[in-house]
Parts: sequence; C-alpha cells; structure tokens
Amino acid sequence: LPILIGLDPLDKDKILHELRPRVFPQPPGALAVIDNALWDIKGKISNKPIYKLLGEKRNKIKSYASTVMYETIDEYMNVIDQKQKEGFSAVKFHTWCIPNKDIELAKEARKNFPNMSFMLDVENNYDFESSLKVARELEKLNFTWFEAPMIDYEFENYKKLNENVNIKIIPSGNWIMDLKIFEHVIKNKIWKSSRTDMAMMGGISFTKKALEISENAGIDCEIMSWGYTLPSVANLHLMLSTNNCTFYEQPLPYENFEFGMNDILRTKNDGYMYAPKKNGLGVEINWEIMKTKIIYSYKCDKDKKIKKI
Repeated sequence: LPILIGLDPLDKDKILHELRPRVFPQPPGALAVIDNALWDIKGKISNKPIYKLLGEKRNKIKSYASTVMYETIDEYMNVIDQKQKEGFSAVKFHTWCIPNKDIELAKEARKNFPNMSFMLDVENNYDFESSLKVARELEKLNFTWFEAPMIDYEFENYKKLNENVNIKIIPSGNWIMDLKIFEHVIKNKIWKSSRTDMAMMGGISFTKKALEISENAGIDCEIMSWGYTLPSVANLHLMLSTNNCTFYEQPLPYENFEFGMNDILRTKNDGYMYAPKKNGLGVEINWEIMKTKIIYSYKCDKDKKIKKI
C-alpha cells in the first residue's frame, strides 16, 4: 500500500502495473480491494456508476435466492414458498452434498413448484460418478444449472461430464484465480459456462476481461455475488455491463450480509436486482458501525512510514 501514496488514482493502468506480481503471485482479494477503490473514485469523479463506465448493457438483472443448508426438506420447501411470494422466480440450493439426499430434495422441489427455476450447488463435494448420476436426475427435472459438482481444476472430469449431459454445468468459481489459466480453460472447452467473481480474479478490471473471454467463446459467465454488500455490488456492476450473465445471486438471510452499510442490496418484488443509483460503487459505508469491529488499525504517512494507531 505505501507505493500508492502520491499516485494519480485515475491512472489505474499505471497503478495496476506497479502492483503486478513479480516473483510470487499476488493474493487476488488484496488486488481487488485496490482495483475496486480506483473504479469507485473514477465513478464519483465522472458522476457515473461503475456499470456505465464498463459499458452498460442493462440496469437490472433477474435474481435467484441462494439458500443456506437446512436440516430438512420441509424447511427448503418453506423457503421456496416464501421467496416465491416475495417475487423470486428462482432458488439455488446449498445442500448436504449427499447425492441421494440431494436428489430427493430436487424431486420434491420440482413436484411442489413446477414453474420455479432451480439450481443445485454441491460445493465441489462429489466425485465423477456421483456428479454424473445427479446431473442426469437434475436434467430430467429441468434444473437451470448444476454448480460445483467437483473441484474446478478437475478439467478432464468436467469435460467428460459435459459430454454426457445437456444440463448447464458450472464450476464454483473459487479455484481458478489467474486470468491466463482461466482463458486456457475456456479455450480448451472444459466448461460450457464459466464462473468467477472480482475477489477471485483480482478486481473489477480483470473480471471484466474474464467476462469478455467467456463472451468471445460463446458461453455464459455466471458471476458470483454471494457475500457482503461491498463485494456483491462490485459484482453487480460487472453483471450489468454484459448480457452473458443470467442471474444475480441474492444470499440468504439478508441481514447476515448487510453489516455496516447505509445502502443494501435486496431483490425487488418483481424478482430483479436493480442498478445502484449513486455514482461509483453506489453504496455508502456506515463507518461508525464499522469502527466498533476494528481489531487493529494502521496508518501510512506521506514518508511511507507505517504506524499502528
């Protein structure tokens, strides 16, 4: 961070060049904090929200409700019913990651809610045989996609799985954190749809490139937005700058992800997430609340000396 002192925040390319990895890779989450802040500054100076700077394609995107793991199938059914009444047309399940039990849930959901869109995320917990078995069942049940059946870098197994089913299979997006490797996987047609987010890819700038790589390959890139408001809104801006991301991921329960924010992201009763109306990232932090959770605080002065406050 000291190398940023005195630099022009509008000269983003120069700053990213200064921060580029040399001997060792840089943690993408750390780079993302800086890159996103530079986009926020540019938006506020330009009097534009970030998605307009990136190239606006739309000002809203359909949402799916992204569940936690519940103990019983009945609890999932109650959540689906509640979210349908709130305007959602899609729900994604985080489940027990036990194939037969997950299939039972999928069948019950489809039986009770024939017109809802459903996705299943098993968080990289299956082997190939289980992935193939569940994918075939989900295909029969007309699920929208099957997410993270295996670890993302099981390339040969993903390719084989896609050759055996037609349902949309997407990776978790948590494992491939390098744009060059991401591009290599896309070019070799490992996935029928990609998945990533700005924290995994090193910020808005690099994630926009991942979207373009996917779009040029003719596949969707389903950007994640599960998490707290600040990373989620950065991902929302990326979604609104492209047409090859089909849903916004609305994490449940809402309150768990809204700490310390004056502005929050909630799906409207028409089932859509709308663009922020303010410039830059479009959300404001409640710093007084945030300060109540400070563990350590450091200051870097103009002489680039770091001191603990």
